[in-house]
Amino acid sequence: MTTQLTAPFKEQLLAQRANLQEQLNTLRGGTVGRAEASAEHFGRPEDSTAQVSSARDLEFAMDERESAELRLVEAALSRIEAGTYGQCIDCGVQIPAARLHAAPEAQRCIACQEKAE
Repeated sequence: MTTQLTAPFKEQLLAQRANLQEQLNTLRGGTVGRAEASAEHFGRPEDSTAQVSSARDLEFAMDERESAELRLVEAALSRIEAGTYGQCIDCGVQIPAARLHAAPEAQRCIACQEKAE
């Protein structure tokens, strides 16, 4: 895929990366570590132990999901720089533009993604 064709995807990925980084910073409490942010969020004495545990587990799950999504976005940006963006990482076939518009971080064609899942 040429630089001209990848430019809109790169812009979309950069915006997605900035949004994810902002979400992660908010979730993690800015410069505070994940554990410290959770302690601050859920350290109120009026909260039950079960409530605190559930909320903490949910926060960690959200953090992991957003971190995984950020890794996919970073990998897509790397493929743009390498000139391999839009090619399935498993079979090498060109990923349809409609799929890339819907999920610009997609690294596999639909057939290979179904096999991977």
